[in-house]
Amino acid sequence: MKNRGNFGSKLGIVLATAGSAVGLGNVWRFPYMTGQNGGAAFILIYVGCILLLGIPGMLSEFIVGRHAQTNAARAYDALSGGRPWRLVGYLGILTSTIILGFYAVVAGWCLQYLWASVSGHVSGNADYVRNYFVSFSSHPLKPVVWGVAFVLITHLVVVRGVRSGIERASKLLMPILLLLLIVIVVASCLLPGASAGIEFLFKPDFSKVSGSVLLEALGQAFFSLSLGTACLCTYASYFSRRTNLLHSAAQIALLDTLIAILAGLMIFPAAYSVGVNPDSGPSLIFITLPNVFQQAFGAMPAVGYVVSIMFYALLVFAALTSTISMHEIGTAFFTEELHLPRQRAAWILTAVASVLCTFCALSVGACPDISVMGLSLMDACDMLTANIMLPLGALLTCLFVGWYIPRQVVADEFTNQGTLSARLLPVYRFAVRYVCPIAIVLIFLHQLGVI
Repeated sequence: MKNRGNFGSKLGIVLATAGSAVGLGNVWRFPYMTGQNGGAAFILIYVGCILLLGIPGMLSEFIVGRHAQTNAARAYDALSGGRPWRLVGYLGILTSTIILGFYAVVAGWCLQYLWASVSGHVSGNADYVRNYFVSFSSHPLKPVVWGVAFVLITHLVVVRGVRSGIERASKLLMPILLLLLIVIVVASCLLPGASAGIEFLFKPDFSKVSGSVLLEALGQAFFSLSLGTACLCTYASYFSRRTNLLHSAAQIALLDTLIAILAGLMIFPAAYSVGVNPDSGPSLIFITLPNVFQQAFGAMPAVGYVVSIMFYALLVFAALTSTISMHEIGTAFFTEELHLPRQRAAWILTAVASVLCTFCALSVGACPDISVMGLSLMDACDMLTANIMLPLGALLTCLFVGWYIPRQVVADEFTNQGTLSARLLPVYRFAVRYVCPIAIVLIFLHQLGVI
């Protein structure tokens, strides 16, 4: 397609695509799951799942996106000759839009807490910090304002295009994110008693390893790499024909895993130094950790103040790299399918996400009656996308690439038209045809509570 944007460098490809995967889940979900499921044993299983499911799954979306060089819906359509496979692209676009809507709520909380940390409003005893979060999240206006503000910040990046907006922002945000993470990790690991947290994270406990732990690791690998959202397919449509898809997938998976492990080193040593056992979910970030930082650096309040600001800045940057990718999926679709200028297409997606963000924020705060089947709208959106839409989209993509599109198309994209080695191509084909579909079905059944 003429006048499409594209990434200008290999570094831009890796940082932008890794940024789409790195998000708030890396900060609270991965460390918590690691600690509760065998520490280093879980990490080893997780790395195996990245190799087993993550990299082949990423490659599948890369192949579809780069070959078609268009938005997700049209990409599947082009490779299927107009058959119903186009619906897989529509599913990914819808999934990413819903996720953007409720993800922006939590991202807005992070933005508000960054401001509150700078102004010193989240310092105090445990009851004060807990009541602060409850008061803020249940306010009829504040969470909506911060959530929509985050969507608008995302809009300002996406509207500038692929190279001037997404790539430039990723080259700025990802190094800052990594630097902040390393600084906080060092500060956390130097605290008295921090070794207990490091041991908790890295000492293997194989007694906790079970079939359920294996499925949890598979699921974490699946969600961490943004499989099933059409993000990877959309970003791959901006890849150069010279991009080595296998190397890019491996580099992205390595960076995403590294950041997740560093997040564990940031949280657990500090928590254990003050005798706190971290829990999961929003309470970890907005209730537990402010107290942890305050107690851990109690003798050095200035250091605690700076660490708290850096932590919430880290969360904001991590959230922003993810929301940019989710916004771009819909923006690309509206630009190319409705033949709209990029600015107008981006505003459509921004408006839809802002409305959904508003109702989700109210559903977990001031208006709990905004619910679906007994769940708040935000929890319902989370459950729908995580348990059904994401696994379904990834499964259909693997079946599409593994069984439907011509083998020569897959081979050409894998080897860049024969210029790269095809030695691992049979391994990839076996994984995408058999291993990935079986693994995704197991995750799907596990998420639904069947196994």
